[in-house]
Amino acid sequence: MGLASESPPLTASLKTLPQFVPGSACSRCDVCCRFPEADSFLRPYFTEREIAQAEASGLSREHFPDPSGSQINLIRHPTGDGYICPAFDTSSGRCTIYEARPLDCRLYPLALMWDEAHEEVVLGWDAKCPYLGQSVPAAIAAYAEQVAGWLEKHSWVEMIAAHPRLIGPFQEDVVVVRSLPLLTARLSGADCDASFCHALTPADVPRFARALESSGFLRLDALAAYAFPYHYVWTTQLPYRWMESGGTFFLFAQSPDGWFMPLPPLGPRPLKETVGEAFALMRRWNGSSSASRIENVMTPQKEVVERLGLRCRQKEGDYLYQAGYVAGLAGDRYKSQRALCNRVERERTVIARPYRGQDADGCLALLTRWAEQKRAGFLDEAGALFLEDALSAHALVFAEHERIGLSGTVALLDNKVEAYTFGYWLTPRTWCVLIEVADRSIPGLSQWLFRETCRAAVAKGAMFINAMDDAGLPGLRAAKQHYHPIAIIENWIVTESDV
Repeated sequence: MGLASESPPLTASLKTLPQFVPGSACSRCDVCCRFPEADSFLRPYFTEREIAQAEASGLSREHFPDPSGSQINLIRHPTGDGYICPAFDTSSGRCTIYEARPLDCRLYPLALMWDEAHEEVVLGWDAKCPYLGQSVPAAIAAYAEQVAGWLEKHSWVEMIAAHPRLIGPFQEDVVVVRSLPLLTARLSGADCDASFCHALTPADVPRFARALESSGFLRLDALAAYAFPYHYVWTTQLPYRWMESGGTFFLFAQSPDGWFMPLPPLGPRPLKETVGEAFALMRRWNGSSSASRIENVMTPQKEVVERLGLRCRQKEGDYLYQAGYVAGLAGDRYKSQRALCNRVERERTVIARPYRGQDADGCLALLTRWAEQKRAGFLDEAGALFLEDALSAHALVFAEHERIGLSGTVALLDNKVEAYTFGYWLTPRTWCVLIEVADRSIPGLSQWLFRETCRAAVAKGAMFINAMDDAGLPGLRAAKQHYHPIAIIENWIVTESDV
């Protein structure tokens, strides 16, 4: 799996580097190209150029989730025991795209990784390689020095900086040979932009879902933030970027003060490992700014990070309702909401149906009218800012709802859109209401639409309704409490020090 020549200009120096592990040893090896899990963080990473070369050598592009650069999707081993790289031929034990294999594979048994403190990029040799047990350490060190010589050249530093996922997480069984100061300096000075992280787009829905599932964070009482749409709709207001490191998904957003994480790191690795990496990255980008933080941390995660010496402060929690209760509005405690729903049905002919693309103009007209109605009433500064942000977020929902996993419902009165709502399945038993707008001049319409939304969710198996938080707005808080939540899900912000 050693180094071989590629076409210039970047890889001309590779021609002088012999393959360290003999081909005969590689063909007898039962370690490389095989993986125990489908999402193993050790699976090779391909740059955009390397993906094109692999495709030209016969490997299907379907194995690469991101054509701009990604780890390869593994396939089941023919025996059913674990997974293999799709370029690996199990019958011959050879790589079918050997001449076009990526840098990640060419480096092996050397490995690029962050050190244990995630502060320095280092080059090491993988003690899992069976051949290295038979080799003289001095020979390995000399070989690594050759490789480090061209890894620290400007052209290679820039290429790796453009594809930082080539640098893996710290591994205890990789023996560090030397540090790579130029590469460390380049990455340490990099802003979280397109050269380091990826902009959040609808194409990232599957990646986000896989990371979330592997994290084990999703529960019936999960915060609404543990879903892709919750974040994507606010990309009109904040730049959102993501990166992967060691099989972990890191999501960042940029406020005027600096970069922060709107969610904890997502993935199978323990949170006690990944939060350190997260804060190390934010320190590089933010310096001494107090912006560095992790938001939407749930109570079980809070207990983990507090043991690490991190600080937690509470923010507004999500309102969780028993779905059957708010769908039925039975009993005295729902008397006023029930009366308002009855009034709408008595005075108007109202129909609820799924949102369609042709409803966009009607929804935008309602949104404008609703915003004017809100401004005509009492709005404090926070409420006014929230309203301005909502306008662009809702417009994005109309355009992208299907791609990001949102379902919408409109309420029609005389064939005119007078109310709409969009939401998503947070878990198979929890429906989350993301947005809801109703003409404020029609008493009871908002209550009627919420009841119909809950009824539809119950019909599809919902046990709970998550209505999100109240954003610290007194009026919204009163409205949500009026529906008698069974719980307000605790929500925490994590920082390295008290702020």
